Amino acid sequence: MKGPLWLSAIRDAFSRRVVAWETSARADADLVLTVLEYALASREIASGALVHHADHGCQYTSVKLTTRLVRAGIEARRIQKRLGYLSPIEYEERHYAEQAAAERANLNTRQPQLTS
Repeated sequence: MKGPLWLSAIRDAFSRRVVAWETSARADADLVLTVLEYALASREIASGALVHHADHGCQYTSVKLTTRLVRAGIEARRIQKRLGYLSPIEYEERHYAEQAAAERANLNTRQPQLTS
C-alpha cells in the first residue's frame, strides 16, 4: 500500500486506555464512525454518560458522525477554535440562525400598492 495510513482511535479519558481503533487509507467520516461503533459495542454505557472530544478534521464535524453521537446520547465537544469551541450541532444552529436573520434584514418590506 502506498500513501498515508490514517489512524482513528477512541481513548477512555478516565482509564486512559484505547477502547477502539481503526486504520484506513482515507481520513473520512466512515473511519471515525467505525471506531465509534467499535467503542460503543465494547462498553455498556448509559445514554448521556459520555462526552466525545475531537480536536480537528471535517470528519469529526460530519453530519454522519454528529447524528450518530446524538442518537447514542453522547455530547459532542470540539476543542477547535474555528468552530468557536461549539459542538457541530451548536455551530450549525448558530450559522443558520445568523443566515436567516441576515436574509430577513435584506428582504424588501415595502409592499406594492394595489390599484382598483
